[in-house]
Amino acid sequence: MKTLTDFSTRIMQRYLPDPFLFVIILTFVVFVMGLLLTPSTPVDMVVHWGEGFWDLLEFAMQMVLVLVTGYVLASSRIFKEGLRKLAGLASTPGQAIVIVTLVGLLASWINWGFGLVIGALFAKALARRITTVDYRLLIASAYSGFIVWHGGLAGSIPLTVATEGHFSEDIIGIIPTSETIFAPFNLIIVASLFITVPVLNRMMMSSKDAVTVDPSLLKDSADVKESPPKADQTPAERLENSMVLSMVTGLLGLSFILYYLITAGFNLNLNIVNFIFLFLGILFHATPKNYLASVAEAVKNAGGIIIQFPFYAGIMGMMVASGLAVEFSSWFVSLSNEMTFPLFAFLSAGIVNFFVPSGGGQWAVQAPIMLAAGQELGVSAARTSMAVAWGDAWTNMIQPFWALPALAIAGLNARDIMGFCIWVLFLSGAVIGLGLLFI
Repeated sequence: MKTLTDFSTRIMQRYLPDPFLFVIILTFVVFVMGLLLTPSTPVDMVVHWGEGFWDLLEFAMQMVLVLVTGYVLASSRIFKEGLRKLAGLASTPGQAIVIVTLVGLLASWINWGFGLVIGALFAKALARRITTVDYRLLIASAYSGFIVWHGGLAGSIPLTVATEGHFSEDIIGIIPTSETIFAPFNLIIVASLFITVPVLNRMMMSSKDAVTVDPSLLKDSADVKESPPKADQTPAERLENSMVLSMVTGLLGLSFILYYLITAGFNLNLNIVNFIFLFLGILFHATPKNYLASVAEAVKNAGGIIIQFPFYAGIMGMMVASGLAVEFSSWFVSLSNEMTFPLFAFLSAGIVNFFVPSGGGQWAVQAPIMLAAGQELGVSAARTSMAVAWGDAWTNMIQPFWALPALAIAGLNARDIMGFCIWVLFLSGAVIGLGLLFI
């Protein structure tokens, strides 16, 4: 395992481009495939690309808010102190790798933006304490927890189909999260990954070519002790430092959250998840000034996603309008029967995710094909939805798009961690595929 990992990290360091260049290359790849595999002309593909460029702005804003609100909550003092104390549980590099993986898995299952951020922050806390740990593997282990996000509480596909008015409601109706996120087959897959992924990450440890980091380089503005408010504050400054204002605002938000949970149950959707993390962040940061400072840092980490999302929307435009997405999905459907359909839906979603790394965007592309095929084969819409959801999460292990926030926090680039993540891809693919087949 160590030999294989050393080889894969060398390959990634040499050949993996920057994530922005990656999306540019994917754009040209999809453009050429559209010409070769569909009747589209070059002019058609350019039009599909340009017209699709801004189609996902609403969803992009929801995704950015998930990331920003998750970052703000994870960077609050109460969570920072908790991470430092939790880091004290590890005394060796091996323990650090296992613990950071478990934290990343749990946090990503709760909320994908929260998981990306808290995993990276916890990895930095561990690196400060255990200076001999391979920093690249530590961050890769934190990011590997992201594999469970689409089977968790913030999974965009299960939340979409649980939301009244979703675009497939006339076909499948409303599917409660009890049949998707909390279904026994999904919980067993999640539990299996909680066991196997930490073990794999621990096996990838190697003293050869390990990259450590100077703890002094890991300090950030959040580690600096906050200065007390000035004695002669202006009225505006008193408002900015008012704990009362934050508490009242936070409690107002929590009141609505409580009302929602009482009236709608635990049927979470993207908007309510964002709402919960937004107002918990306001409460935990205590003052508007502290909260806004954390928001400013969170927005910096979202920069890579913001600029790349329109390019992926353009790729999605080409995939959909040219018929490429239908070609990919239909080919896998043609190979399926009642038993194998969830597995092939998972594999097709993993491929499409390379070009449309957005759970909601990908669902918009694949749902009409997969849901119709699933109904014809007698596979439940809930199981079909989760198969596509897991496929979307699966290839994120080698698609650098969603690693951008964690990499920004860690001060690394994609090629530093992808050599480790590719083995997580292989392991998780086997675990999820077997789960969809036999559970």
